[in-house]
Order: sequence, then structure tokens, then C-alpha cells
Amino acid sequence: MRKPLIAGNWKMNKRVGEAVETVKALVPLVAGITAADIVVCPTYTALHAVGQAVNGTNLQLGAQNCYLKESGAYTGEISPQMLRDVGCMWTIIGHSERRQYFSEADELLNEKLKFALSAGLKVMFCIGETLQERQSGKMNDVLERQVTRGLQGLTVSQLVETALAYEPVWAIGTGVNATPDQAQEAHAFIRGLARKQFGESVAAELRIQYGGSVKPDNAKELMMGPDLDGFLVGGASLKADSFAEIAKAAL
Repeated sequence: MRKPLIAGNWKMNKRVGEAVETVKALVPLVAGITAADIVVCPTYTALHAVGQAVNGTNLQLGAQNCYLKESGAYTGEISPQMLRDVGCMWTIIGHSERRQYFSEADELLNEKLKFALSAGLKVMFCIGETLQERQSGKMNDVLERQVTRGLQGLTVSQLVETALAYEPVWAIGTGVNATPDQAQEAHAFIRGLARKQFGESVAAELRIQYGGSVKPDNAKELMMGPDLDGFLVGGASLKADSFAEIAKAAL
């Protein structure tokens, strides 16, 4: 039985004080949840303070990105080792906004993924198609390329520490989410790709999250898909009460 993974990607929102207030409000709302992993991913500047606030709770700390070097002349970047130093267990890699706005290609993301895992972080690795790719019938080709190239060279033990996050780009921040059938179809296809690349037993244990306008009122129905193992939540994770409702809906 795969344990649901519910993560809140706060993106470039919330200063330190706001971030701490949000997580302090969240802690009692999800305190009784032990059957799911719950992760909050604030901005870099708030990681240390939020990490202190969640210490000793059932919330886990994650970052939104990291680089593929431990240190050096890489102005503006953050290493996985630095993330671990402030208490991070997780990082997101390959979010569609990183792919789109910062031109992060599959090969680079594969290197970042492997380096983060080697540094001891767990990774939520994002994949997903644009509206144009879906409408032109290229969705499966895009997902196959992103999964195959993104996970290339991973060992089975590394894949255990990796979750895939399927985020249809056309549903991120638009208020339009994939239907439960569309989400399940994509997740089943992704699991099939993992099965082809790593074998049945590994694919059966791989957690695949859904991300794309997830809200409290659609989370329960989405989770009915047998291949959905949780959510990577954007806007709805910025409010403690709505994020807590989504976490509870995933159980």
C-alpha cells in the first residue's frame, strides 16, 4: 500500500513571518494524520524558520528547487547540502515553471535529481504536458520523454526516494483541473512507463502525485483513481485550512 504524499508548493509567496504563521496554524489541523506524508515547501528565505516551527510535528520540510553542485561559484543557487542543513527532507525538481521560465531541460533535471538524491534528499520530480501538447495528441510522447530522460541512470534505491508529480501545465493556476478520469489515465500511463524502465515491483511502489488546481472540493474525487498517491498543491496550500482539508481528503 503506497502512503499518500501531500505537499504544498508555496512558490514565491509569504515572507518569513507569514510563513511561520501559516505553518503554526496548520500543525494542529493535521496533527492526527499519520497515514500520509505531509510536506510544506516555502521559499528559501523562510526555510529555516519554518523548519524550526515544524520540528517535532508530523510535517516535513521541503524546498522548491536546488542545484547540482555542493558549493562553488554558482551565484544565486542553493545546494542540496544547504537544504539539508536547514532541515529539509524533500525538494521539488523540474516544476513546469522551472522548465518554462528558466529553460530547464530534461538532461539538466536528470543531473539535478541524481545529485539531490545522492545528497540524501527525497525528491518530487515534476512532469506534465502543455495544453497545446495535449490537444495535438503529443501528451503521451511528452510524458514518455520526461520520465525516460528524467529518471535515466537512477538506481532502484534512488527511485524509492523519488515521487513523480504529474502536473498538466494547462491546469496549473488556471482553476481548470483534469477530470478524475483524465488524471487516472495519465497516472496509469506514467506508472506503465516506470514499469517498462524499472520493473513491476518498483513501479508498484512508486508514488505519483497529481498537481493542477487541486482544491478541497475536488481532492476526494481525484484520489479515487487507483494510481493517484497524493497531491502537489499550489494556491490552495497557502491557507492552512484548505491545505489541511486536502490532506484529510487524501486518506
